[in-house]
Amino acid sequence: MSTKKPGVDQQLIRDLASILDETNLTEIEVEQEDLRIRVSRTPAAVQAYSAPAAPAPAPAAQSASSTAAPQPAAPADNSKNAVPSPMVGTAYLAAAPGAKPFIEVGQQIKEGQTLLIIEAMKTMNQIPSPRSGTVTAILFEDAQPVEYGEPLVVIE
Repeated sequence: MSTKKPGVDQQLIRDLASILDETNLTEIEVEQEDLRIRVSRTPAAVQAYSAPAAPAPAPAAQSASSTAAPQPAAPADNSKNAVPSPMVGTAYLAAAPGAKPFIEVGQQIKEGQTLLIIEAMKTMNQIPSPRSGTVTAILFEDAQPVEYGEPLVVIE
């Protein structure tokens, strides 16, 4: 008989909350064995995430309620050509405030060319283009928080 109950490590949650405060992130997620913990500043994100039964296709996610507001465009067409965010952080279109953006809609780009910068944990990460093509859509606003896997740019 074991007196220790398997459960959530409250100190881990406190540490994750501290990381959110220190880095100005909107949420952070940690997975250890069968336990997954997500700490978020926005209650709506927690509610939307609390039903992870199976990966839902984009149309089902939109009909769920709150997820339709951020991207009213048709994500089905964008998903196959979209460049997803490789990390959680804050996305920037230019190297500095007031500087020329890395990309613009309609611009021809080459594979490896910098598309944007994502700041994560006070580190600026350049995000390269995975392929050559034309930028047909930029799906985020400058200095907007982004999530892992969130589509950022459509290249066709």
